[in-house]
Amino acid sequence: MNANIGVWRQRVGYGLADFSCNLVWQMITLYLMFYYTDVMGLMAAQVALLFLLTRIVDGITDIVMGVIIDKTNTKWGKSRPYFLFGAIPFALLGILAFYVPDIGPTGKVIYAYITYMGLSMAYTMVNIPLASILPNLTSDPQERTMLATVRIIFSFIGATAVSVLTMPMVKALGSGSQAQGFFWTMVIFGVIAALMFFVTFKNVEEKIKVQYEKVTVKQAFSTLKGNKPYYIFATNIFFMWGSHFFQQGALIYYVTYNLGRPDLVAVIAGIGSFVPIFGTFLTPFIAQKVYKRTLFMIASVINLVGILIMLIVGLNVSGLIVGAVIAAFGFGLRQSIYFSMQADPVDYGEWKTGINAAGVLSALNGFLGKVTMAVAGALFGLMLTLGNYMPNQPQSDSALLAIKMGYLIIPAVFVVISMIVMSFYNLDKVYPKIRAEINARYDEKEEAVI
Repeated sequence: MNANIGVWRQRVGYGLADFSCNLVWQMITLYLMFYYTDVMGLMAAQVALLFLLTRIVDGITDIVMGVIIDKTNTKWGKSRPYFLFGAIPFALLGILAFYVPDIGPTGKVIYAYITYMGLSMAYTMVNIPLASILPNLTSDPQERTMLATVRIIFSFIGATAVSVLTMPMVKALGSGSQAQGFFWTMVIFGVIAALMFFVTFKNVEEKIKVQYEKVTVKQAFSTLKGNKPYYIFATNIFFMWGSHFFQQGALIYYVTYNLGRPDLVAVIAGIGSFVPIFGTFLTPFIAQKVYKRTLFMIASVINLVGILIMLIVGLNVSGLIVGAVIAAFGFGLRQSIYFSMQADPVDYGEWKTGINAAGVLSALNGFLGKVTMAVAGALFGLMLTLGNYMPNQPQSDSALLAIKMGYLIIPAVFVVISMIVMSFYNLDKVYPKIRAEINARYDEKEEAVI
């Protein structure tokens, strides 16, 4: 009984870390651009450049943080200390990012750069350890799957809480002032996030002291030579996640201005963060029956159908909600199988070269994702500028078209391109043989040592 309690204490503790991350991450992806343009009063073009530069820097710091963790050696382990040390900076910078200082237009731009870059670095400080600690928590493959599943569930809970509660909280806490409402909402989310990271630090333990062979950066990148599956997978990152980031950034604008129903922001955002969990639950069962690429394609079609329904129904609220549910379910399936697939091209590279470069290549995937987020945010900001978007007033036809392009049209096109790219991915059929040969090499090494 006590052992079982200990297992669940660690599972919940691990999940709470991603819950905390999403309390802030979802605020950034859903509301930060809107906050900058409509609350802080920055120009859309200024925000576009800010997002582009900050998120590229953020992608680089992911790789740097991975190197730092590899060099960390404390009584608490390699990854665990950063949940303790990063909790307060993460919460504080999240709060400061949603504060409007009275320092003039130029001062506000500078303030936005400092706080957003600081928040991005603080997020990296607590989020990268969340991935790197997993192999050290247990050596049991089934328990690792359970820990990862609990993490995803808690991440959806955090994202859903932000999606559903933010705008009602802004209204209730703001007393007519969105600036005040966003600030106090972020204070609440930030304090909860910091406290939950302390709970994570207390309840997880790096029991497994994993020793990796030292691999140089040059050796790691040598696994990319002739690694066609990785090139296809990496290219797909731009279009799969680009579709998602465009929709996330444009959602509040579309519901507020095109639909004219700001009261429905929480509903549509909540669908996008909660419904995917059902796809996540189904993914392991479907993946037993079909190839991973096949499931990715099925999920993409479902996601695309949902987006097209939203595009066809126009301003019909019921139709929009139906489309949003279908799109979110497809995204949940696609996201889950994506995370399952991303290690396979790494194994392909090891099979060809004998070098395991999982750490560096995983960080590279993260970097590509951050670049995609940066470009999507910058392009949408540029589109708003070219469409003559003006905050807090009825929009021109050109601005409404720009918002519609960002929320529906570009995401639909990107899903189609993503499917075309992944149609060239043929690793699934030969992967069992590759994995068996890699395992045989490990067995030979162990026998040689004995």
